[in-house]
Amino acid sequence: MAALHGLVEFQLKNALELNDVLEQEMHAITSRQSKDIEQIANKKVTLIEQLQVTDDRIRRHPDVDSLTTDPELSPLVEQIRTLISQCQQANEVNGQALQRAQLSYNKLNNLMKQSQGKLGMTYTAEGQTKNVTTLGTNIKA
Repeated sequence: MAALHGLVEFQLKNALELNDVLEQEMHAITSRQSKDIEQIANKKVTLIEQLQVTDDRIRRHPDVDSLTTDPELSPLVEQIRTLISQCQQANEVNGQALQRAQLSYNKLNNLMKQSQGKLGMTYTAEGQTKNVTTLGTNIKA
């Protein structure tokens, strides 16, 4: 099995990279670069998967108990935990920012539809506008 120290260093490298990717994601969200957001999301998923696989390998390592006792490994483990906690918080903030951006877009889209003079505008169950050009014209009495 791979040396535990190497696995921990790889885990730290991936955690640092994920932290950077989350910062890039926030920048892409605030500058409304949809292409970048999608690419960054793919990178983020790949890094999270790598973190999970490495975490599993560390968990199954025969020397896993040395993570808390080894004076070289324990500070690295603590640094990884801190980074992952920061990443979780950044990811939550980014998610909220994306939700706000989506709401803004929906409101703007609704305003644009209204300003185009669509007469048959109604709302769906999700609160989105829907243009119905036959509203009230199909009634046969």
